[in-house]
Amino acid sequence: MNSAVTKTLSLLILIVIGYMLQKRIMTKDQKAGIKEIILTVALPAMIFISLQKVKFELEMIVIPIMALLFNFIIFFLADWLLPLLKIEKGTSNFRTFKMLIPSLAPGLSCFPFLLEYIGETTLANAALADIGNKTFVLIILYLISVKWYHQVQQQASSGNRQKLKFLLQSMVKEPVNFAIIIGLLMLALGIRYESFPPFLKMSIDRLSLIMTPLILLFIGISVKPQLNQIKTILCVLLSKSGVTFILSGLVIVGFGVTDPAMVMLIILFPQSSFSFWPFAHMSAITKTEQLEERKHRTFNLDFAMNILAFSLPYSTILILSLCTFSEYVAQRPQIPFGLGIALLSVAFIPNYIRYLQKGVVFKNTGAPAKSVR
Repeated sequence: MNSAVTKTLSLLILIVIGYMLQKRIMTKDQKAGIKEIILTVALPAMIFISLQKVKFELEMIVIPIMALLFNFIIFFLADWLLPLLKIEKGTSNFRTFKMLIPSLAPGLSCFPFLLEYIGETTLANAALADIGNKTFVLIILYLISVKWYHQVQQQASSGNRQKLKFLLQSMVKEPVNFAIIIGLLMLALGIRYESFPPFLKMSIDRLSLIMTPLILLFIGISVKPQLNQIKTILCVLLSKSGVTFILSGLVIVGFGVTDPAMVMLIILFPQSSFSFWPFAHMSAITKTEQLEERKHRTFNLDFAMNILAFSLPYSTILILSLCTFSEYVAQRPQIPFGLGIALLSVAFIPNYIRYLQKGVVFKNTGAPAKSVR
């Protein structure tokens, strides 16, 4: 068994262990404590280190720009995709899905396979692409979540000054945002992580190391699988993969990419699992709503946790399958288009069948024939 598969199985086992702990960690306070450690300690440490390790050169700017463009395209396509899957606009479930769908977590689901099957050079390019993804996930999605919060709580008329004040206060109060601000300031001033005292670096490193195990355990502890949710989540995962396969094919054909390693990067990177960071933004908004005793919720955190729980194994299995046949896939640009059409068909078949069944019932009850169309 190669190292990439071994690493993936170890990650999935942590989710299973978390699920087995549900009977021991049952109260909201216990779960809230774990989530607080993730959001206030482990995640900020990981983000800070990631920002400090960025070594960016001007000629490489096209890679993160392409990734950022992908995030935006998927975000706006969600307005068309989700209603087709019977997820109603304006609901907390719709906003939850729309926050998660364009986000990527390549570190968990993609990077290990790129390193094992494709090579270090491709992994370095993927890390550059992740800069664009992180920009969207950490900053842009946070701004969007605040905007939706105002809309849901009917504060749109409160004025731009009040919105800006709320945004600045939230950014300063949240440890994740504080870590981003400090990390970016240090990059701008030329202060590198390597210049830190060894004891401080060691402390931050150890804090960041607990992030992945804690997140996966927390997903397992919090997941509450429901049959109707599983069907919806699976359809969304399949349709998102289908759309991204087609987009990857368009990039490969449109730019005439022939290098096998770059072809695989373009195909695999967008198939990464959903990121945990939008969940951090949603948690911050929900916490604010709880403190203000708001009746309406902008996001559905339980649903978000279920989505994350299914996204990781789905993406890793899909990426592993593609890597297994990487030589065949890289030489045939028509494969992404075929996969995209096939996955979209599978995603929409259940809804289409239900539509036909309703039509048959309608016809049998004496409705006009045109109603069956």
